[in-house]
Amino acid sequence: MTLKVIDPGLSTSVQDLGRIGFQQYGVVVGGVMDEIAARIANVLIGNKEEDAVLELTLMGPTLLIQKDIVISICGADLSAKIDRVPIPLWKPIFVKEGSILHFGRPQKGCRAYLAIAGGIDVSMIMGSRSTYVRGGFGGYQGRALQEGDVLNQNPHKSKKTTCLMDYLGRKISSNPFHTVHWTVSSKIKPMYDKNPEIHFIKGPQFDQFSVKSKQKFVTEHYQVTSKSDRMGYRLSGTALELTSQVELLSEAVTMGTIQVPNDGQPIILMADRQTIGGYPKIGCVASIDFPVLAQVMPGEKLTFKEITINEAQRLLIEREHAFSELRSGISLAIRRMKNGAN
Repeated sequence: MTLKVIDPGLSTSVQDLGRIGFQQYGVVVGGVMDEIAARIANVLIGNKEEDAVLELTLMGPTLLIQKDIVISICGADLSAKIDRVPIPLWKPIFVKEGSILHFGRPQKGCRAYLAIAGGIDVSMIMGSRSTYVRGGFGGYQGRALQEGDVLNQNPHKSKKTTCLMDYLGRKISSNPFHTVHWTVSSKIKPMYDKNPEIHFIKGPQFDQFSVKSKQKFVTEHYQVTSKSDRMGYRLSGTALELTSQVELLSEAVTMGTIQVPNDGQPIILMADRQTIGGYPKIGCVASIDFPVLAQVMPGEKLTFKEITINEAQRLLIEREHAFSELRSGISLAIRRMKNGAN
């Protein structure tokens, strides 16, 4: 036993990078909303990028640490504390057995990711440990966490994780936790700004919208409504209109697809999106902005800026290069720990 849920928070679930390759059977991809934060949280403590983490939404949980463990928390600032002492984000942290990990109100962003050494040990279903709450499968009993639930860590820890455990465990004193002096570079961390500008690529029906609608889409704000969830963000703003009504066949959709139903109010499809859609698609959010989009809270506003496919690919390649540098830097830091350097 590693973590016991004292208070589950608003919505806390086990997630990984998603259930890939089953959309043709009607199975949603799911997985984390903010992929880069989850990947970094895992890499920081020597896990594989795809290991299962906890996704915490808006009001995080209160957890009892039942054994000495190394954790990391990335993504939104949800006022994390251990035994009432604030702890840093974007760092590996050694936590003593018996400590209480508590999350409070969001300070910046709305989704945080808690990774534990070795990953969270739940059953693999169709190649993924992600929870799909609507379908009632995956993760911890196919649901969000509840009071009294107990989570185990995967016993198969990497050499990097073992090194971190040993090094930080030796450094800890009377405090309930200990961390390192280094952190993740701002070059790779997403900027979780309120009311962000979101880059998009033209969708297949973009030119079928009226000139006025296309202009309004890139010049006005759209508010994320309270009806938004992991399946999709429902937006409120100037209604978008087609030049004429069209009959479309349903086709596969991806994360970030911006559909426009009959009321003209856009919907951005998110991690738990359906596998196909038949509404006109005015655009698709560039994947480089998925982490920023995932952290937008209901009530905040978005603006859209068009970019080309080539530009979107360039930005994504640059981010992945930065991520590769991060992996190398963490490996070097852990190697120094192993060799006894401070």
